[in-house]
Amino acid sequence: MAVVVVTDSAAGLSADLVAELGIEVVPLHVLVGEREIREGVDPIEIDYTADSVTTSAASPGELREAYERALNHSGGDGVVAVHLSRMLSATWESGRQAVRDMGAEDRVRVVDSLGAGLATGLPVLAAARRAVAGAALDAVYERAVSAATRSRTFILVNRTEQLRKGGRLSSAAAFFGSELVTKPLLQLVEGKLEMREKVRTRSRAYTKLVAAAVEAAAADGAALGIQHLGAPEAAENIAAQLREQLPEVQELYVAEFGPALGVHLGIGALGVAVLPGGCT
Repeated sequence: MAVVVVTDSAAGLSADLVAELGIEVVPLHVLVGEREIREGVDPIEIDYTADSVTTSAASPGELREAYERALNHSGGDGVVAVHLSRMLSATWESGRQAVRDMGAEDRVRVVDSLGAGLATGLPVLAAARRAVAGAALDAVYERAVSAATRSRTFILVNRTEQLRKGGRLSSAAAFFGSELVTKPLLQLVEGKLEMREKVRTRSRAYTKLVAAAVEAAAADGAALGIQHLGAPEAAENIAAQLREQLPEVQELYVAEFGPALGVHLGIGALGVAVLPGGCT
C-alpha cells in the first residue's frame, strides 16, 4: 500500500487529478440562508453578492471520518492531510482535533498549506506524487511542508469588502483597497492575506499580477495555478503571458475558484499560485 494524501475542497484540484493520485477530498461548507451545502458534493447556485451567503470549515468529525478512511486505504502506511491556511479557515485546527481524537499522531500528519485554492492544491500534488512513488510517511510529510513553505500566491480582486466582512483581510488593508478606481492586488504571506499594492486600472493590475508571478518563479521551473471567478478569458490571457515569459514552467493549471473561496473573493477575482521547482 502507500501513504494517502487528504485535502479539502478549497484546494481546487480537478476530479481527474484526484482520482489519478488517490487523493481524499473533504468538502467545505457553503451556507446559503439556512441551507448548508457541501462544496463539490451538493448542487449549488450562488448569488455571490448576497450578504446571506457565507462559509464554514469541515468539522473535526468529518475530518476524522476522512482520515480513518484514508488510513484504512493506506494499509497502515499513514496519512498526510494538507489543508488551506489556518489564518483563513478553521479546517486545519479541526484536522488537528480529529487526529487527537483518533490518538493517531504517529500515523496522521496535518499540514498547513499557508495558502488557499491551488496554492493548497500544488503542495497536495507534490505530496501525493511522492506518496504514489512509494515514499514513507515522513518523506511525504516533509515534501508537503517544503512545497507549502516555498509556494507564493497573488490575488487580484475588484473590492476587498467581502474579504473584510469575512475576517480574511484586516480593516486597514480593506480601507486602502476600497476606492472604486483602485484594483487591489493581494498576496498570501505566511498564510495571511495582505495588501501587496493598489493599481489604478484593470490592465495595469494584470501586468502587475503577471510580473509578481514571474518574479516568484525560480529559474529551474515552477508549477503554476491560475484561478478565477467568472473571468475565464482573463485567466486564459494571464496563462498565455506566463507560458511565454516562463518557458521553463513544468505544469500550468487553469481553474475556477470554488464557492467556498468565491464567496469571499467576489466575481472577477483572479489569482496565481506559484510553486518554484514544481510538483514532481
